[in-house]
Amino acid sequence: MTTSKNIAILGASGYTGAELVRLIATHPQMEIKALTADRKAGLEYGRVFPHLRHLNLPKLTTIAEVDFAGIDMVFCALPHATSQEVIGTLPTHVKIVDLSADFRLRDPQTYAKWYGGEHTQQELQKEAVYGLTEYYREQIKTARLVAGTGCNAMTGLMPILPLLAADVIEADDIIIDLATGVSGAGRSAKEGMLHSEVSEGYRAYNVAAHRHLAEFDQEMSLIAGKSVEVTFTPHLLAQNRGILATIYVKGDADAIYAALKAKYYEEPFVYLLPFGEAPATQHVRGSNYCHLGVIPDRKPGRVMVFSTLDNLTKGSSGQAIQNANLMLGLAETMGLEMAPLFP
Repeated sequence: MTTSKNIAILGASGYTGAELVRLIATHPQMEIKALTADRKAGLEYGRVFPHLRHLNLPKLTTIAEVDFAGIDMVFCALPHATSQEVIGTLPTHVKIVDLSADFRLRDPQTYAKWYGGEHTQQELQKEAVYGLTEYYREQIKTARLVAGTGCNAMTGLMPILPLLAADVIEADDIIIDLATGVSGAGRSAKEGMLHSEVSEGYRAYNVAAHRHLAEFDQEMSLIAGKSVEVTFTPHLLAQNRGILATIYVKGDADAIYAALKAKYYEEPFVYLLPFGEAPATQHVRGSNYCHLGVIPDRKPGRVMVFSTLDNLTKGSSGQAIQNANLMLGLAETMGLEMAPLFP
């Protein structure tokens, strides 16, 4: 058995940080050596996340206190803009998976447009690999820096990219209607995320202006070989975890189903439901699985394609570990084959 890889998680006091800890705790070849959270430095991790208090974990520290000499892999779960500054200071021997948006967009001007500030690590940006594992697996294996996808972006890209590649849908008529749980907004206190503000309600947000549109544009245009701009409307679900996308496209339902089957037939974490079935968020909760479905509309030539995943696992921390496994020369599925939680 190979020696365990030493792991540091920067920004471990957020939801994605806690999900990383939960998953790595049972990973047979990863050992957590450092956990950081500047405002909570000095606290036992179980004080911040009591559901993980049974684990033998290092205390939270500041980033400045971490000795990176013996660290093999850094998971960076810091906020946008902060992440790029910190990653720019890390020693070159460590491999990095960034869970923020700082290295997802290849064009620095596009980043500045959508995230409201200049990218300060443009040389690092040039070497970053987009972390959509099922499409960039070979590049990820040799990468030093991988940029995790946005959770909403991944939910939409997984079903649409194979259809664009196979040219079985009209690229200029794609509508993504997506609903996501509140944990996607992070752990910081926000008035709009209070229980009384969210429960018993359902609302659209960031209409025609969500930052993940930039990822849709980038990846879909690349695979289609031409400019593709989708219509994307996210909605807030009154639940903690999960994303469900209903995608309206024009094409032949049988050809669409065949294209998805051909692409994902051997993928370990993508499951295509039988033709005519739609997936549900509760069937992937707490897992690294993505479920897809295809149902023809009653109107000939229009098809509904469905995609669901857990935003904190396959949409973020689970995806990050899947990529880290590849970067460290481990089995891609290692530590990630847990079944979904139900009910």
